[in-house]
Amino acid sequence: MERVWSTLKRQKYRIVGAHSAVKICHWTKKSLTEGRVCYKQKFYGIESHRCLQMTPSVAWCTHKCLFCWRPVEYNEDLPSKYDDPETIIEGCIEAQRELLSGYHGFLDNIDIKKLREAENPTNVAISLSGEPTLYPYLSGLLDEFRKRRFSTFLVTNGTTPEVLSSLDTYPENLYITLPAPTKSAYERICNPQIENGWEKLNESLELLPKIKTKRKILRLTLIKNYNMGDIKNYSKIIEKAEPDFIEAKAYMYVGYSRKRLEIENMPLFEDILKFCDSLESESGYTAVDSAKESRVALLSKN
Repeated sequence: MERVWSTLKRQKYRIVGAHSAVKICHWTKKSLTEGRVCYKQKFYGIESHRCLQMTPSVAWCTHKCLFCWRPVEYNEDLPSKYDDPETIIEGCIEAQRELLSGYHGFLDNIDIKKLREAENPTNVAISLSGEPTLYPYLSGLLDEFRKRRFSTFLVTNGTTPEVLSSLDTYPENLYITLPAPTKSAYERICNPQIENGWEKLNESLELLPKIKTKRKILRLTLIKNYNMGDIKNYSKIIEKAEPDFIEAKAYMYVGYSRKRLEIENMPLFEDILKFCDSLESESGYTAVDSAKESRVALLSKN
């Protein structure tokens, strides 16, 4: 486990308690130093500089995906004891402030008002690393964030439908990642560590229309020469999931994914737009926005 922690710390993660972590988002930094913002601000109105990027299960996942930026080779067994939601949230906010403290030495290049606001985040992206639904008190975590008036984003790989079906509290924004249009492509890309991963993902997608929350989003992580074909199968899956939005997002050649994939596997923005054109005509969803710098396009239900 020490090897995992030391690797994550070198990557500027701040470990919180026994199994959680925080990392300052690239777009939080850009918002503070350059006034540029994440596509989530453009698409959904989230303030990039006030976003807390965290996970309650930093080293635990049901996948070892080719596109993951984390060193998935060091995946660990689940912890025997879990921190409570309030302890995690307090620790994550404190870690965010500590990570931002260094910016106070560069005030000539920093929007000081934004920096002070960033130290008091109002949005949480539960998506940093690992699979957050493996944390057994996820409903409590979401509820505690809501009590603190946070807007909430939860990103899951969909392999725990039993968790999604039993949550007492849902995030305002629920993402399920759809990494492939077929079982064979899914197994090649995701290297599932559980039996029936593809079937469990599809079970979660079938649950999605029944879940009552503000936004349900299907995230397509697109890898050139791996999963950018077979539009018909993508459309069939989308039809049963009935998401409010689809994010077609390019795989980014960063972190440890560079040991598994090549830079040629990172789609250009033009590749994403071309993919969306095909998906529009097949799925009935319409492209409504995009962010070139993040190589992402947003499609909405007609």
